[in-house]
Amino acid sequence: MTSLASRICLVAGASRGVGRGVARALGEAGATVIVTARSTETGRRTDGRPEVIEDTAREVDAAGGRGHHYICDHTKEREVDTLVSWALRRFGRIDVLVNAVWGGNEGFDGERHADGSRFGTAFWRRGAASLGHGLESGLYAQYLTSRAVAPAMVAAKRGLIVTVSFDTAPGYLGDVVYDVAKAAMNRLALAMAHDLRPHGVTSLALSPGLVRTERVRDAGLAEAATETPRYAGRAVAALAADAQVARFSGQTVHAADLARLYRFTDDDGSQPERFTTAYGETTP
Repeated sequence: MTSLASRICLVAGASRGVGRGVARALGEAGATVIVTARSTETGRRTDGRPEVIEDTAREVDAAGGRGHHYICDHTKEREVDTLVSWALRRFGRIDVLVNAVWGGNEGFDGERHADGSRFGTAFWRRGAASLGHGLESGLYAQYLTSRAVAPAMVAAKRGLIVTVSFDTAPGYLGDVVYDVAKAAMNRLALAMAHDLRPHGVTSLALSPGLVRTERVRDAGLAEAATETPRYAGRAVAALAADAQVARFSGQTVHAADLARLYRFTDDDGSQPERFTTAYGETTP
């Protein structure tokens, strides 16, 4: 893989899951990686989980990169603006932004969400707050972070913004909140691409498969998972190293397709195929 030793990357939502996998893969490529999240060893932890942002920064270092952690709630505009100002003062620029923020699964135990509903429960039987939370913890957080980073990228006339989502083009994802939130994220990536393209900045959405995250493992769904978080991470690293990445502007691209294009593999040396979901199939 091409070295990213000169790149400054910001991975939002990196305490666990795909965000942590992306941060580690960027570290493998030698990048300087700013990792952000709410969960910290000195304070708050989402759902009381053990994963914290400081561990992600240490994993970036161990992988060969330079990790820097920053505690941030990406649904808070002031916190996001303060984070980006700090990063620009310290590092001078941000070359790659990865929006991996997603809190829609908070409280999900593998069977039920925090409101007691199951994945795929009919929308009229779910609380209205679940949609608001899904959009705030995903779409809105990603919008705030992209909005804060974009001016620096536009001024530099280069940059890459990756929105971690899930492709909704093949059809319904089986749960109204999950489906609407992911569709909105994909549309955000496309809309941002329209505004950023004339300034040399690329925006795209990345669709992993069913990833073997910590939550998926703890929910007893690890055997159904198709790939590790680092598979999506290596997709991001490959995109960041591609001088022609603008060809993907506005698109929703699959980690599996990029593995074949850029010739990278998952941790076990395999190249998992695209993960597709049929109506009603669980996709946590």
